[in-house]
Amino acid sequence: MKRQPWVVGSVVLGALVFLVPGIWAFFWPESFHETIATFDPFNLHLFHDVGAFQIGIGVAMLAALYWRDALAVALLGGTTGSVVHFASHVLDRDLGGRSSDPIVLGVVSVILLVALVLRLQALRSRDSSGKVVG
Repeated sequence: MKRQPWVVGSVVLGALVFLVPGIWAFFWPESFHETIATFDPFNLHLFHDVGAFQIGIGVAMLAALYWRDALAVALLGGTTGSVVHFASHVLDRDLGGRSSDPIVLGVVSVILLVALVLRLQALRSRDSSGKVVG
């Protein structure tokens, strides 16, 4: 399939629009709150969660430029968002929520990661007709 430069550029731009604020919100939430999301009250966990999901979306958009398999792209984006969301709940476990949240989110992250690995293995194991095995 021929690459369309305008589409590729738009996808990269879109990925950056998600990744830059997502990384900023997750790793420097106070700065993000003071500069971008100036509504009060400041909620550390909210910014961690927002960052987690924006990072997942941005990673999925970039992955779509590399992989043509929708399942692999969705699994990479979902796994990325899930793993960072898990980290958010581990970091913020003293801020409230349920004690089971990190465990449940960790299990979901592992399930998605295993599914991603299995999908990538299946893509590498195409049969002679070019169809994905599995």
